[in-house]
Amino acid sequence: MTISNTTNLPFASPRLAFPLLALVQAILIFTITLISVPLPLIGREFGLDTAELVLLQVSYGLPYSGLLLLGGGLSDRFGGTPVLHIGLWIFGLSSLGAALSTSFEQLVAMRAVQGMAAAMIAPAAVAHVAVLYPDAQDFDRAMARWGGVSVLGAAAGTVLSGVLTTWVSWRWMFAVPCVTVFVALVLRGRVFPVVQAHALQGRLDVLGAVLALLAFVSGGYALSMGSEHSWLSASVAGAGILAVLAMAGFVWWERRAALPLLPPDFFDDRRRVIGSLGILLAAASMGLVTFILALYLQDGPGWSPLATAMAMVPYLAVLVLGGVPATGAVLRLGAARAMVLGLCLAVVGLGLLSGFGPDYLAQILPGLVILPAGTSLMFASSAVLLTQGMAPERMGLAAGVMNTAMELGPTAGMAGFLAFTALRHELKDGWSLALMAAAGVALMIALYAALGQKERGNG
Repeated sequence: MTISNTTNLPFASPRLAFPLLALVQAILIFTITLISVPLPLIGREFGLDTAELVLLQVSYGLPYSGLLLLGGGLSDRFGGTPVLHIGLWIFGLSSLGAALSTSFEQLVAMRAVQGMAAAMIAPAAVAHVAVLYPDAQDFDRAMARWGGVSVLGAAAGTVLSGVLTTWVSWRWMFAVPCVTVFVALVLRGRVFPVVQAHALQGRLDVLGAVLALLAFVSGGYALSMGSEHSWLSASVAGAGILAVLAMAGFVWWERRAALPLLPPDFFDDRRRVIGSLGILLAAASMGLVTFILALYLQDGPGWSPLATAMAMVPYLAVLVLGGVPATGAVLRLGAARAMVLGLCLAVVGLGLLSGFGPDYLAQILPGLVILPAGTSLMFASSAVLLTQGMAPERMGLAAGVMNTAMELGPTAGMAGFLAFTALRHELKDGWSLALMAAAGVALMIALYAALGQKERGNG
């Protein structure tokens, strides 16, 4: 982020600006899960099958993740302030449109526009945080808290959606982002610093943005629909092939572009790799557990939406209570060691949840307590690993990568794990296998991160 004119208003104190920016970030993640619990009700209202429910679930996250690198480039090139302003307006209007949707197609379209706007907001918000905390240690501490805020947003969406769905309507869930955007737009000129930037030399990498979006959307579609239709069907196979070609084209182009959205040397630092994998898995595991339990508890034991939401309260409580300890652990142990610890806890939590059943206290609750303890550490340490030591002119890039990985988790990542359900005849057995697969991936990432620590120690 090449800052040419960064103006802190007289009362643009981090004590006021950071909580509001963090609230905006939490709402972006909240919006991913706000329809998780009422999915069965939405499905009955619009007459949707399971594949369409999955498509609705990922319609926000796929454009969000696919356009985040472009959002980071826009923030670096034009400054965080105008990008944040425009993104907030689009996000607020599309949230209102989603609440007023009269058809499945309209709801999916509004969710997609929400995702596009979120891709502008997230990197711009991190650019503001970098200005608020110019000291490196203060910034690391702020980013550790930032990661915790993200995970709280996801959990809050699950619980609040069940409450509002029971007492009013699932449409009222979209009032939360509408109100948040209104508050942010009213107060932004009073509490946010002004972050401006010179236009960088060269053209914006539009082709890279198109290829990334095409790869994420087509890949997410193939993974989402593969478990419902034949993997060799024309639509699924075609989308999968298109995703592979688009991703190959993206990698090829980024090595040749004058100003690439994702410079090839970004992942030369092992911290960026571990941070990206960690936050992707943390988000994927949250989305996977929420999706499976929301459908199972309502369609299996026949729980109400409110009871299903209350079942997730222990999960949310651990996230809330674990936010401060997670930040402290990252600062004391170091982000990489805290990541390994978080991944190990996630292995245990996901392993326990893979044996879910109708006995909530014995078969669900233990995993719902251990998993969020791990994901809190993973989110906090990932936010630090991905931004630590990053040059100011690359802060938008780092934020774009961080949020891309975060959004790929509950979309492409979750869909990839759900693809394992096709290997079992019974849906419940397939869901258990998906959770076991997530635990296995967590273990592999933990070994990779621990190996990196050993290599640095020997070096």
